[in-house]
Amino acid sequence: MTETAIPTPPDHTVTVWDLPLRLCHWGFAVLIPAMWWTAENSEWAWHKRFGLILLGLLAFRIIWGFVGSRTARFASFVRGPGAVLAYLRGGGAKTIGHNPLGALSVIALLLAMLAQVGMGLFAGDPFDGATGPLNSLVGVMTADMLTDWHETFFDVVVVLVGLHLAAILFYAIVKRNNLTGPMVSGQKAVTGGVEGIGAVPWGKALVTAAISAGLVMWVANGGPPLS
Repeated sequence: MTETAIPTPPDHTVTVWDLPLRLCHWGFAVLIPAMWWTAENSEWAWHKRFGLILLGLLAFRIIWGFVGSRTARFASFVRGPGAVLAYLRGGGAKTIGHNPLGALSVIALLLAMLAQVGMGLFAGDPFDGATGPLNSLVGVMTADMLTDWHETFFDVVVVLVGLHLAAILFYAIVKRNNLTGPMVSGQKAVTGGVEGIGAVPWGKALVTAAISAGLVMWVANGGPPLS
């Protein structure tokens, strides 16, 4: 007879997600439906404002992925196919951050949002005023093409968000693993000698925020020249 393994109960709480990362996460969650609503209701001024805010958050998250806290860094959770297969088979190293499969979702969503925002910056029709801040840098045909892609590609973003939410529900219901709570509080109950992320590098966070804000201001003012 095979004995059933009894899960070890958590014995302490650690910080797993830093505040800057959580603000980016929830900012994305608010901005995506907000941008859909503004586009559907032709609220183009707000659509462009929200798009610039999204650009700033994406810039911050990407830079933070290299200089931020341990679980925010891409190097801590982006793994190759072997690690993903090992995780699917129930093996692989344990981590308090994103697992190898969740990392694919994170990267896919970031790339999709970046592509969506990037197309939006150049999209639009100057005759109705609904243009991105970099629209003047491309020709009419290119702008029309990017506008069509911008509208169509949003469906890809929606599908990826849907898969992300489905995974969260799966972990909550089947795995009994609440992924939402730690993304709100930053804290997670763990077992044994598992350690948290340590102190947040706030100096790097301020520099990253300044760079991201500068990028947004540059784009909002039409981009080049830089010299």
